[in-house]
Amino acid sequence: MANSFDNDMTGQTVIILGSSRSDGYFAQMAHRIASRIGANLIDLKVYQIGHYDYDHNYEKDDFIKLIRETVIKADTLILATPVYWYSMSGRMKVFLDRFTDLLKIEKELGRQLRGKSMAVIATSNGDNLGENFWIPFVETANYLGMNYLANAHYLDDDLGKEDLELDFVNDLLTARSHL
Repeated sequence: MANSFDNDMTGQTVIILGSSRSDGYFAQMAHRIASRIGANLIDLKVYQIGHYDYDHNYEKDDFIKLIRETVIKADTLILATPVYWYSMSGRMKVFLDRFTDLLKIEKELGRQLRGKSMAVIATSNGDNLGENFWIPFVETANYLGMNYLANAHYLDDDLGKEDLELDFVNDLLTARSHL
């Protein structure tokens, strides 16, 4: 389904899914949003991404290859995470922690994030998320010189409601138009 999002975004958008279930309701919603806006979807569950290591010993690790071949080519990154114990998923946290490698050992690659945009979607079973949840994402974007566009929190019961998905897409459009 085409909409004005495709015409208003320059370059590629990628949704990075940090869920433990590749086929859960939240993953399905992320796929629908990706389809709606013509974005690629990366499911972190299918990649081997180790925890940050000060010595940078990453045997059989996909992080740098994933960044180089997919993420860095996108103009907009949408991070999609369920809320586990009042925070992003462990899978998403490990992914963001590894951005340190882009500042230490892959500096040229990391510099390419500057000027790109970031947004976040999250889901949980409670309506008690609070504004502090978004701080790691907002501050990561700020630190990397990225534009933080929008965020949305969905209750598990909201998943599959097309109007809420459209609201998020429209928020992205509005934020992007102000850049």
